[in-house]
Amino acid sequence: MLKKLGSVIMIIFIGCFIWLIFNIEDICKKYIYPQQYSAYVETAAAETGVDKYLIYAVIKTESGFDETAVSEVGARGLMQLTEDAFEWVKFRMEDERDISYDDMFNARYNIEYGSYLLKLLYEEYDDAATAIAAYHSGRGNVNEWLKSPEYSSDGKTLDNMPQGKTKHYVKKVMTAYKGYNNLYG
Repeated sequence: MLKKLGSVIMIIFIGCFIWLIFNIEDICKKYIYPQQYSAYVETAAAETGVDKYLIYAVIKTESGFDETAVSEVGARGLMQLTEDAFEWVKFRMEDERDISYDDMFNARYNIEYGSYLLKLLYEEYDDAATAIAAYHSGRGNVNEWLKSPEYSSDGKTLDNMPQGKTKHYVKKVMTAYKGYNNLYG
């Protein structure tokens, strides 16, 4: 009896394993690298020229796709914009719509503004990792780091980062970006 039970358990285990092998890509797409808010991401990517997979990677890293997320420093929404970042982007966009910082809990506006911020940072630094570091730590910090040969050999891109949190953040975003590209690209 015990031998039969062991055989049944083994058959169930093998069946589950085979099912997992054939469904791993769909599982990864749905749970590990989701594409929620795709209409907003697609629109923002088209309008800004920022790769949609980079936008998804930032959303995944920043909020885990939680539209109501608030960080310890008060950053809001999917792409975790601070009030200062929101105001700077609104000014740079020359956006005269009646959109306030409170609207950063709205997925459409948060993705629009966050993607525009990524565009501005990429235009400024011309390097994804450096732009992502500025997204996390601010342009002022990154500009200071770029002046130091300890952190930048060319004054344009970061070879190293003095803040462990920023280094970890950049690594997470770039890993997610690679994952999105591998699955969907």
